[in-house]
Amino acid sequence: MKIVILDKSTLGEDIDLSPIYSIGEVQEYDSTACELVAERVADAEVVVINKVKLTAENLKDAEKLRLICVAATGFDNIDTEYCRRENIALCNVPGYSTDSVAQVTLSMVLSLVTHLGQYRSFVHSGEYSKSGIPNRLTPVYREVSTMKWGVVGGGAIGMKVATVASSMGCEVVVCRRKQEGEFPVVDIDTLCETCDIISIHLPLTEETRNIISKERIAKMKRNAVVVNTARGAVADEEALAEAVLCGEIGALGVDVYSAEPFPGSHPFNKILDRENVCLTPHMAWGSKEARARCVEKISENIVSFYRGENKNRIV
Repeated sequence: MKIVILDKSTLGEDIDLSPIYSIGEVQEYDSTACELVAERVADAEVVVINKVKLTAENLKDAEKLRLICVAATGFDNIDTEYCRRENIALCNVPGYSTDSVAQVTLSMVLSLVTHLGQYRSFVHSGEYSKSGIPNRLTPVYREVSTMKWGVVGGGAIGMKVATVASSMGCEVVVCRRKQEGEFPVVDIDTLCETCDIISIHLPLTEETRNIISKERIAKMKRNAVVVNTARGAVADEEALAEAVLCGEIGALGVDVYSAEPFPGSHPFNKILDRENVCLTPHMAWGSKEARARCVEKISENIVSFYRGENKNRIV
């Protein structure tokens, strides 16, 4: 069995791939430019990817290909219709990053609500020592226990965030399809209009694309803290940037972007110097433990497929 890994570097330099190497012959590439995909998958039976886009065009000559394993939960970078048509199986890895993404989401929210970056800068710049005053309490911050936290998305990550937010005393509401559960369910417009903190935990689909629209952003509270650790395209990035610039929302934290890395023309370049903005390089999913779980699950998916089972099958 020939297994080709197209973008190992996205899994981290420290990653142990031995669970996959134990299964078959492995050829790995740190990264693969779009024009090289077709050549590199031509003889593969199994392809492992994270961010590389797989399309009908770059897969059409991969005659031996039987299985694609995405090192993620989301699979919007893969042409699923082509896979169905050509009888190529597709497996994802659900649930591996729940704790990691929830941790980063909470970290972003708490840092932004507490203005931690500004307080840190005050000390590290030497201003604190020069001030002659033993403490500083501006900018003013609030306790999250007095705030209403809206969770957009009712999957494992969203529910983990909701549970932790509730444990800190927040009033929590959730926007999700399922009506049952521990937390009150509200529609997306009510959530955007009434919540002090809004965290987004949705897969990218045609239904969720741009769900955090310009109109919904305009209805948010002026002190709202918005955090997106889901997919960049679920939100109107231009509208988010403008809301920060115009003071229409209180703070913004983002780990995911419609183009990654985002180019010089991206609207977030206009807010890089803002103290109420925290932008990170799509790292929320990638704790050491989460990545190890991901690789282990990929190896299990491959073994399961060749046993004729349907573990984590999308197609």
